[in-house]
Amino acid sequence: MANNKNTICLWFDKDAEAAARFYAEVFPDSRVTAVHRAPGDYPSGKAGDVLTVQFTVCGIPCLGLNGGPAFTPSEAFSFQIATDDQAETDRYWNAIVGHGGKESACGWCKDKWGISWQITPRALTDAMTEGGDVAKRVFAAMMTMHKIDVAAIEAARRG
Repeated sequence: MANNKNTICLWFDKDAEAAARFYAEVFPDSRVTAVHRAPGDYPSGKAGDVLTVQFTVCGIPCLGLNGGPAFTPSEAFSFQIATDDQAETDRYWNAIVGHGGKESACGWCKDKWGISWQITPRALTDAMTEGGDVAKRVFAAMMTMHKIDVAAIEAARRG
């Protein structure tokens, strides 16, 4: 990870390692690459506590920082995961929401650490890019959903 020009840094209270290991189990091309312990006491921890965790999510390099409760995640940052079908959409959605997360609208959910995820079927993205009446119908359908229903999106696309 040291060779990456850009790495996403996610601030956690104290569970960066647990979050990184969860992401590595759920998403393809994801793994934990290093766990670093604090060499001394710091404001929200002690020497030997996990301070940072290097990991990837779907090939994107990330660093989890156990920085304490001073900052919390918001929807201003989210991972958007493109899915190929309803089964893949369901698998990711259910993993996040079913593991202590929370549903939100329009394909958004939060994991138990407060990180936001957009589980977005390619059928939705493709239909929205068509523009015109198709996009209007698909958008209206999406606005009624939490987890995206691919069959409902395709029906709206067809009119």
